[in-house]
Amino acid sequence: MKIQKVTAEHRPKVYALLQRAFPDSAYEAELVRQLHQHNKPLHEWVCLHTNKAIAYLAFSNAFHGQQVCGLHLAPMAVAPDFQRQGVGTNLLRFALRQEVVKGQPLFVLGEPAYYARFGFTPCSQPICPFDEGNAHFLSMGNEGATAFTVGYEAEFKHAALPPSKWGKKRRPH
Repeated sequence: MKIQKVTAEHRPKVYALLQRAFPDSAYEAELVRQLHQHNKPLHEWVCLHTNKAIAYLAFSNAFHGQQVCGLHLAPMAVAPDFQRQGVGTNLLRFALRQEVVKGQPLFVLGEPAYYARFGFTPCSQPICPFDEGNAHFLSMGNEGATAFTVGYEAEFKHAALPPSKWGKKRRPH
């Protein structure tokens, strides 16, 4: 397994992985496709195994008004046949060590128990527009006490999904 920054050559593999990882939703693959098409700043990595994308994650800008105030982790995906093997954990730990990520406030809308393992904690401020009550909104390195609604890149505008679709691990129990 090898972790690499995503290049244009990786993109088709990333889109296919997102479809496999989220079989009931075209949203994640379309989101990343649009972010790429619109040349939005992304910090993204892919984990390759036998030249196949088996895990992916991206950080995009988080906004306070027009000002960048940190990064959003979204999406993160692991191919179903590689889940529960530490691949996602290794990829996220790798990404959190990268200079472009570490030291910045990070935000994620996802399963609190999963992301707590990496140092994310419940976030009351800023307010996430996609999570009423911020029940699944977490942050790391966020010292802000100012009340505001955090902004996302415009491509996320379709992200008003029901809670069952938010960053939940789709693993058989």
